[in-house]
Amino acid sequence: MVHRRPSLASRMLVLLLLCIPSPLPAKDTVTWMEAVFPPFYIQSGANQEQGYGDIVTDILQEHLSDYEHEEVITNITRHFYKFKQGEKVCSAGLYKTAERDAFMYFSIPSFITLPPVLIIKKENIANFGHQTTVPLADVLANKGLMIGLAKDRSYGKTLDAILEQHKGQGNLVEFTGQELSFNLFQMLLRNRLDGIIGLPEEALYQAEQMGIRGQVLTLTLAENLQNYDGWMSSVGCSKNAWGKEMIEKINAILLEQRPTERYRAAYERWLDAGSIEQYRKAYSEVFLKTRP
Repeated sequence: MVHRRPSLASRMLVLLLLCIPSPLPAKDTVTWMEAVFPPFYIQSGANQEQGYGDIVTDILQEHLSDYEHEEVITNITRHFYKFKQGEKVCSAGLYKTAERDAFMYFSIPSFITLPPVLIIKKENIANFGHQTTVPLADVLANKGLMIGLAKDRSYGKTLDAILEQHKGQGNLVEFTGQELSFNLFQMLLRNRLDGIIGLPEEALYQAEQMGIRGQVLTLTLAENLQNYDGWMSSVGCSKNAWGKEMIEKINAILLEQRPTERYRAAYERWLDAGSIEQYRKAYSEVFLKTRP
């Protein structure tokens, strides 16, 4: 049998093939679920993508460079459908609840915000006894007051428990939709609602955008003075092996980034000057001390 040596051309072809780099595996894609809740997320206008949720999501994406990232804007009900389906989705700021724990893994706190308040028309303060601090339970017990809130949104364990007790009442109305914050304010101005449950910076932002800053007032909810439950929220990812790995990586990023000025300023820039001292105290004494 005659063995022929490979030709020079054949040997060169083999060498060339060996030198060609193998194609890199495609990056995994994380879908970040967002909602229209300025100034948490801001999708349009002069401050587009400068909401505190936008900034923190950017920080996480920058440190998860091994992944591709995309954002999807939809209502909260649709968010939860994707989580329940086990898709590769995360969201930057969610309250941890027993219901959500069934289909999400949660990070350490990713945000500390001033707690939810009751937003009213200033001219209607008499309906609330001329008080600037009111118990939510007492407000809901007054069937003459119509209170609006976002469907499927959590307001922290303490307030959620009270809302659950009053669920189905004719004076507690849940709403859904894309421009929910704006629509709730419209109903408040038209006296279709007596109050809205929301975050104070949402009230300030929306009122300024609508040119009604002097017409609205926020009332402290007495139940939020008992603990920090309504102050802190976390990153949530789907409850599967992929989500568990993501949360472990996100926890490491949060521990590194939360002490930075950029991270703290993401939310602080939306506060009025009188709230900053209180916020920084809670940030350093409570928020930064949370661990996995």
